[in-house]
Amino acid sequence: MKKMTAVFALALMAVGSTQAQSVATNNGLLTDASGRVLYTFDKDDAGKSNCNGACVGNWPPFFAAADAKGKGDYSVMTRDDGIKQWAFKGKPLYYFTPDTKPGDTNGDGKGGVWHVIKLGAAKGGPQAAVPVGY
Repeated sequence: MKKMTAVFALALMAVGSTQAQSVATNNGLLTDASGRVLYTFDKDDAGKSNCNGACVGNWPPFFAAADAKGKGDYSVMTRDDGIKQWAFKGKPLYYFTPDTKPGDTNGDGKGGVWHVIKLGAAKGGPQAAVPVGY
């Protein structure tokens, strides 16, 4: 349990906070409000994360506040560890730790199971963040 807690703490430091509250698009990709790209994992079930333990070290969850509520395509799910995580169309959302700056997509296609979320062609780069929970 101590090892899992340490990995989880490192994942929190990588993304900075458990209070991620909004999404945006950057060049047609789904991102957080600061432009960090979000990913889905093919091995997840709808509304359930299967990225736990050491996986979280490389693929930190896109956390939701404890009282967050979903809206539209965005929902809030509870992970096995009890932490809230945002999902898009039922698929849990993650960061990739080696993505060091907004717009990085180093995790796209990783292992054939990690994917960026393409929302369509963007015009003019980043767009305003949209709150997804209240």
